[in-house]
Amino acid sequence: MKHLPLNSKIFIQNRQRFIKKMKPNSIAVFNSNDEVPSNGDALYRFQQNSDLYWLTGIEQEDTMVVFYPDNPDPKYREVLVLVRPNELKEKWDGKRLRAEEGIAISGIQKVVWLDSIDGLLQQWIHLADTIYLNTNENDRKGTLLETRDYRYAQQMKLRFPLHNYERSARLMKELRAIKTKEEVDVLKIAIDITHKAFRRVMNFVKPGVFEHEIEAEIVHEFLRNRAKGEAYGSIIASGDRARTLHYVSNNEECKSGELLLMDFGANYGGYCADLTRTIPVNGKFTKRQKEVFDACLHLHNYAKTILKPGISIVDYTNKVGDEATKQFLKIGLLKREDVKNENRDELETRPFRKYLYHGISHHLGVDVHDLGTRTEPIKPGMLFTIEPGIYIEEEKMGIRIENNVWITKSGNIDLFKGIPITTDEIEACMKG
Repeated sequence: MKHLPLNSKIFIQNRQRFIKKMKPNSIAVFNSNDEVPSNGDALYRFQQNSDLYWLTGIEQEDTMVVFYPDNPDPKYREVLVLVRPNELKEKWDGKRLRAEEGIAISGIQKVVWLDSIDGLLQQWIHLADTIYLNTNENDRKGTLLETRDYRYAQQMKLRFPLHNYERSARLMKELRAIKTKEEVDVLKIAIDITHKAFRRVMNFVKPGVFEHEIEAEIVHEFLRNRAKGEAYGSIIASGDRARTLHYVSNNEECKSGELLLMDFGANYGGYCADLTRTIPVNGKFTKRQKEVFDACLHLHNYAKTILKPGISIVDYTNKVGDEATKQFLKIGLLKREDVKNENRDELETRPFRKYLYHGISHHLGVDVHDLGTRTEPIKPGMLFTIEPGIYIEEEKMGIRIENNVWITKSGNIDLFKGIPITTDEIEACMKG
C-alpha cells in the first residue's frame, strides 16, 4: 500500500455494525476477490473485494474474514484468515502480511492461516443455525461473470444443505451507505489530493496540449501524494467529446475556444474522491460558455439545498429537473411549447433530459459508485456526489460540475468547499 497506516478503528466500527445486524447463532464468511488472468502468464492488478476491505482494511489476495459471535470459544468469534507467507512466492511477488501486521491493520486479534481454516470452519458451521454469505450486488452491475463469492456460495450450499442462508449484501448495502466520521476523514485526504491535482492542471492546460498529457499530470500528483491511484478512469474531454459521459480515450488535442471537462478523483486508503470541473482551454470563457456554465452551477447549488435527509433520489432528481427546465428556458435550450404538456411522472421522457441525460447524484465511498438505496429516504451519514451537467450537441459543448457532500441531520457538508468552482475563480487560477 502507498498510503500511510489508517486508524484500525474504522474497520473495528464497521465490523461491530455488521455483527450487530446478524441473527442469533449465525456465522458470516467474506472472501477476497479472485486474482484475474489477463493474457499469457500475466494477471490484472489485484483489486480487493470492497466488502472485505470495508470490514478489515486488508488489501491482500486470498484473504477471508469469519464472524461467529456465539462461538463457544471466545477467541474464534472474529477471525482474520491470511495466506501463509511463502519464501519462494515472496521472492517473485513480494512480501505477504504476517499475523501481527494483519492484526495492526484490521484490529482483529485472531489470525488463522488459509491452509488451516477449512477444518475450523466446518466445526463452527456445525454449531451454527444460519450462514451469511456475500454476493456482489449493486444496482449498476449487469455482468454475469461468476466471481469467487458466487462459487463459494454454491460450494457451501452443497456441503451444508440444511442450514439457513442469508445474504450479507442486504446488510452491507444498508451499512456501507452510512459513513462514519473516521471514514470521511480518510475521504477528505483523497479530496485534498484531488484538489492539488486540479490546481496543478489549471496551470498546465493551454491550447495545443493533449488530453493524455493532462491525465499524466493528474496521475503524477496522485502518486506523489501517496494515493493508490485513480479512483476510476479519468475523463479528460475537450470540445464536443465532453458530451460523452464516460469518455476515456483521452488522446485528442485541446484547442483554443474549447471547453475542457475533467472528471477525476484520487483513491486514498481505499476511499474514492470524485471531482468534475469544466474549464476554458485558453483560460477565458466566452459569453455563451459563461452563460451555460452559470446555469449548470445554479443547478449544482440548487441541488445542494435540497439534498437532505428525508428526500429520495427519485424525488430529488425530479426536483432538479424542474429547476433545470427553468434554466434551459432561460438560456434558450427549451421553448414554452416544449414543456407545457410534459408528464412529470415520466422522468426519462421529460424535455430537460435532452440536455441533462444522467443522474444528479450517486453514493460514494469505498466504490466510486458506492452501495446505497435510490428509492428510500436519504439518511444522515450518507455521502453523495452532486454533478449536474448540460450537454448541447448543436453547440458541441458539454459542462459538468461535481462536488462531494456528506449528509447530516440538518443538511449537508460540502467536502469540496474551497476548490475553485465559479468562472471567475477558474479564470483567476488559470492566470497563475
